[in-house]
Amino acid sequence: MKALILVGGFGTRLRPLTLSVPKPLVDFANKPMILHQQIEALKAIGVTEVVLAINYQPEIMLNFLKEFEKKLDIKITCSQETEPLGTAGPLALARDKLIDGSGEPFFVLNSDVISEYPLKEMIDFHKGHGGEASIMVTKVDEPSKYGVVVMEETTGKVEKFVEKPKIFVGNKINAGIYLLNPSVLDRIELRPTSIEKEVFPMIAGENKLYAMVLPGFWMDIGQPKDYITGLRLYLDSLRKKSSAELEAGSNIVGNVLVDESAVIGQGCLIGPDVAIGPGCIIESGVRLSRCTIMRGVRIKKHACISSSIIGWHSTVGRWARVENMTILGEDVHLGDEVYSNGGVVLPHKEIKSSILKPEIVM
Repeated sequence: MKALILVGGFGTRLRPLTLSVPKPLVDFANKPMILHQQIEALKAIGVTEVVLAINYQPEIMLNFLKEFEKKLDIKITCSQETEPLGTAGPLALARDKLIDGSGEPFFVLNSDVISEYPLKEMIDFHKGHGGEASIMVTKVDEPSKYGVVVMEETTGKVEKFVEKPKIFVGNKINAGIYLLNPSVLDRIELRPTSIEKEVFPMIAGENKLYAMVLPGFWMDIGQPKDYITGLRLYLDSLRKKSSAELEAGSNIVGNVLVDESAVIGQGCLIGPDVAIGPGCIIESGVRLSRCTIMRGVRIKKHACISSSIIGWHSTVGRWARVENMTILGEDVHLGDEVYSNGGVVLPHKEIKSSILKPEIVM
């Protein structure tokens, strides 16, 4: 089987992190987003080739993924757009890579999404209904913010899509995970096209589109606040699986992931919902909660960080306080006793005075 991952564009919502690497290579829970379950989950159910639909920095992506090709024993190729083609156009562009004459369906995944990835169950569901396409849907509390999928509960047959409904029509939305027969490619022209607004309604109109409800958690982590929420959901799912990856100890509260090469000093209190990456040094008396500390970061004594993302190789000074969705880009150095309230700091900066209200520091 084959799979296409929609990698897309510039990752503007996750800047300043995406000023250093393409969005799929931004770390999430100590692994690049794109490896996070996605490529690993596809490999686990027998997918042999993954095509990345990308229009930004393909060389960086491919160089990075070469080592994982060997490690995971899966072929990874790029299909590069010269202009943005929406969510369906990239399928037409990658047509020759996706069709191998076997007639087997192929997966399409959005790279921003993290979930449990029940792909084996999805294959069984797809074969069972005999339609042309399957989509994964997830239940949400506020369907009025999304495009809602209206479906038959018993069979999963999709009746229609309603964009941001004012009155309640259902609570299931498209989760960005699809399984498509090769014939779907005949419906897509090589131009900017939306799979959600143009292709799927057409297939649903012919009663050939079916939806499966995603078990477990789901999150689009394409922006910082959702990234932090996604980390909580992901760590919670590790806890439910009794994963040995999670830390334990008197200084740990709730779910915490710490790379084995990180060093943590005396008297720290860490958690809940924290990921500490490789080579990090957390000095004594530090307090961390609901945050990601990326590779090579040093947090100095008695600093306090909550609801924030600290980018690669940055430093947070002694007695500094960082909160309210502060994002430090790569190689940012926050001085001793500095306070950041929602500061978004571009890479390679030194911050010596406090950021008192949310702002972008160029």
